[in-house]
Amino acid sequence: QVQLVESGGGLVQAGGSLRLSCAASGRTFSVMGWFRQAPGKEREFVAAISWSGERTYYQDSVKGRFTISRDNAKNTVYLQMNILKPEDTAVYYCASGWRGSGNYDSSQYRYWGQGTQVTVSS
Repeated sequence: QVQLVESGGGLVQAGGSLRLSCAASGRTFSVMGWFRQAPGKEREFVAAISWSGERTYYQDSVKGRFTISRDNAKNTVYLQMNILKPEDTAVYYCASGWRGSGNYDSSQYRYWGQGTQVTVSS
């Protein structure tokens, strides 16, 4: 059974940093991604990473501030978030089980974590 468990969320002031972790169990995955959902908004793509970690993809609004990485020995994916802004406030979800098309598309991922809340105060 596949399980994804996120951690690392919290409350931070604008300009601060947080590091999210997603520990996967049950199997190892190729592409893994991070998505987020703010109140009243649709879930949106944040970042994705290939199996080797050589290829990374980001939403334009987080480029240069967020970094996705992975440690396959630990079956864990990370999202380092720097220079956080109030508009980054959302529940952040880890996703895996990529179906092979459009890594920015939430429908292309089979498995999801429970989410971790990130709140950025101004």
